[in-house]
Amino acid sequence: MKRRTFVKRTFLGITSVGLLSAFYAWQVEPFWLEFVRIKMPIKNLPDDLAGKTLMQISDIHVGSRFDYRYLIESLKKAQEFAPDFVAYMGDYVTAHKEEVQYNKLSEVLKSSVKGRLGTVGILGNHDYGRNWSQKHVANKVAAMLVEHGITVLRNEQIELNGLNLIGLDDYWGSNFNPEIVMSKCDTTRPSVLLCHNPDVCDLDIWNNYKGWILSGHTHGGQCKPPFLPAPMLPVKNKKYTAGKFELTGERTLYVNRALGHLWQIRFNVRPEITLFELEQV
Repeated sequence: MKRRTFVKRTFLGITSVGLLSAFYAWQVEPFWLEFVRIKMPIKNLPDDLAGKTLMQISDIHVGSRFDYRYLIESLKKAQEFAPDFVAYMGDYVTAHKEEVQYNKLSEVLKSSVKGRLGTVGILGNHDYGRNWSQKHVANKVAAMLVEHGITVLRNEQIELNGLNLIGLDDYWGSNFNPEIVMSKCDTTRPSVLLCHNPDVCDLDIWNNYKGWILSGHTHGGQCKPPFLPAPMLPVKNKKYTAGKFELTGERTLYVNRALGHLWQIRFNVRPEITLFELEQV
């Protein structure tokens, strides 16, 4: 084979692989939802909650950057699991530099998954609008969630059929005030804590809380080269990418990879809905 022919074929091969990879990252993986199953051991869990399920849905990101009908289809698939509890983890909309798409959010919420024993949600930074500072946007999003049967926890806790769910407001938002609820936590109660941004785990706020912390926010980086760290993560602690992390103080963090996307591109980081099975310790 002549050198010129070899170079030409090599160039064409590399170009073809690049185009296929780009197409995959744009049109395939962003819509290739994975349902991840995890065991969740909880101290002092009542007998009647053993084996029950808690579904974590994070970062829906309703906006103009991808087809919101994907979210509706995904939520309908999630309904088939008939979870006992559902926890929504914030960033229901994409905001900051674009208008909040309330009408689209309303359409998506009509298909929201409800837990047979309870459904709760917290807010994320995008739910606070431009520069994460528009309280009226956060209040509007929270009100829409309540209208669709989702109890919103903003530095609050609620006991649902024997399980205590603690929800912190967003770390970057204007209402982050964890001591309000953490000062009232009974560490003997079976509890799960929800906070949108996993950087909260490194703050000194826990008041001897021991147990699970569920987060989102990172999207797993959305694009992750094989065997290399994700190049872009919106967190200070870059180890908080996605998945399960054992923390100090007998706390366990799980970071969800997100159902939606900030931009319609994913590579090696499929969108995720997590289904936890509660276990007694």
